[in-house]
Amino acid sequence: MSSPDELDRVDTDIAVIGSGGAGLMCVLRAKARAPELDITVISKGAVGRSGCTRMVQGGFNAVLNEDDSLDLHLLDTLDGGKYLNDQELAATLVRDAPKVIRELETRAGCFFDRAPDGRIHQKAFAGQRFDRTVHRGDLTGIEIMGRLRDQMLRLGVREMEDVRALEIVRDRAGELAGLLVLDIRSGRPVLVRARVVVVATGGAATMYKISAPAREKTGDGVALCWRAGLDMRDMEMMQFHPTGLLAGRSRLNGAVLEEGLRGAGAHLYNAEGERYMQRYDPERMERSTRDIVSRSSYLEIMAGRGTEAGGVLIDISAALGAEEVERRFPGMVERTRQIGEDLARRPVPVSPTAHFHMGGAIIDQDCRTGIEGLLVAGEDAGGTHGANRLGGNGVAESTVFGARSGDTAAELAATRDLREPDTGQLGDILRRVYAPLERSGGELPFGLTAELKELMWTDCGVVRDRAGLQRALAGIDELTERVAKVGVPGPAEVNFAWQEALDLVNQVQVAKLVATSALLREESRGAHFRSDFPDADNDEWLRYVVLNRVDGEIGVDYRPVEFTRHEPPKPTAQADQAEPTQQVGAP
Repeated sequence: MSSPDELDRVDTDIAVIGSGGAGLMCVLRAKARAPELDITVISKGAVGRSGCTRMVQGGFNAVLNEDDSLDLHLLDTLDGGKYLNDQELAATLVRDAPKVIRELETRAGCFFDRAPDGRIHQKAFAGQRFDRTVHRGDLTGIEIMGRLRDQMLRLGVREMEDVRALEIVRDRAGELAGLLVLDIRSGRPVLVRARVVVVATGGAATMYKISAPAREKTGDGVALCWRAGLDMRDMEMMQFHPTGLLAGRSRLNGAVLEEGLRGAGAHLYNAEGERYMQRYDPERMERSTRDIVSRSSYLEIMAGRGTEAGGVLIDISAALGAEEVERRFPGMVERTRQIGEDLARRPVPVSPTAHFHMGGAIIDQDCRTGIEGLLVAGEDAGGTHGANRLGGNGVAESTVFGARSGDTAAELAATRDLREPDTGQLGDILRRVYAPLERSGGELPFGLTAELKELMWTDCGVVRDRAGLQRALAGIDELTERVAKVGVPGPAEVNFAWQEALDLVNQVQVAKLVATSALLREESRGAHFRSDFPDADNDEWLRYVVLNRVDGEIGVDYRPVEFTRHEPPKPTAQADQAEPTQQVGAP
């Protein structure tokens, strides 16, 4: 283990943690604003080729058609979020999305699908009253990330690949000084002094047994922000995508079959052949929002009408025919064939899958936080989506707020000096990080990860109640104690067990925040469904739960939603929640 005085050092104007859509858009915009800036991208995987933006199949919501409107897109976003959204963040997303689409085309070189009249083609996505989803077939994320990756080469940005962020660091006066990172390949720590730090690492859904994101998304950014002292909002709001591929032991298990299938006419069936969405949202059926479809599928499975594999079935082949499915959805067809299924020719087994975290650090419209010089963009931030995110608003959020963080970072970098980190803090971080390598005979982390995934899926998953959430919190506390005693064999170089242990530290911290907020919110809203409080309660709960650190413990604050743009309509049970009939037993 290096001492603070022996650390390798990198000095930079802007340090960007994460190289997905938010991180690379931040770089692109900051360099456009101030080309002379020294920018460093820190990526746990390969720059531009890891994370979740690259995995986006469906598309990017933006108002481009004269028959659509910004206000309609905003209303769809607020309706989807059950009016828990920060309306100014949501309005910023909607307003900037068309500009960012044009920027991706003209500055990054993205090619999106075109309609016969030459305009950008926009397809239907669930929960929206206008077809506004821009796409490149069903491989939109690859198109966006491939072009943004090309720009990194042109801009000459410093790239630190296979490097994980360990902690935000401060100087002795408590001001932001940069961060401490770990080179995964060499096992050596590096001090990155930076005028500005942008956190854009993505979410934490991999803490669940069935999950969709890239495996490196283990809540690192949210955990970094929490330990740095930022307040967190809406942590209970974990979205479960309704159609995650059921693939057994394959790494594709939980991978999303995207929203465009349901927009194009796919039907969902239980094992008895019933098109069960008729029971839950007969008006919108499969084109209902993700929270309702996920919960409906879960209730069908728990009522004993699931498949032998524990899922339901999605069928697009009957609506479109094999050739059209292959033409429009080549990525998903190939993915299903890899596990012996065939989306183009028959129904495919799917399950709800943990997908996206609507909660995160509190930010303003320019991605500023409560710490000067520390910005947060993308899924690490909360507020934009409220209680549920619309499909197509995710990559829009990443790129819109990634771009805005770049503008802000460029502005801040011109006013902040480099600072010398507190060596005492550095020493504490190094001792904690290297401790697993110095313990002999400690428990290995892999079994603990599996226990956490099972615990969160069972007791803090699609449907929740008080008893389950209390079990989850007790289980997380026990796992936290065991994680603190993990021991892994050396050496430090390319040590997967050690990296798993470091991931687990972040995952149990974020899991504790999720379960705590879920227990506090005694109603059902969006992605958060309490079977013991099955109705939305606008009188009591049109406020968001804020968690903060108080003497090392979790403090709680409640803040009312400010209706700066639109007041919520009077809720109806059917429109707000999936309500089973009496024949669908509660789990």
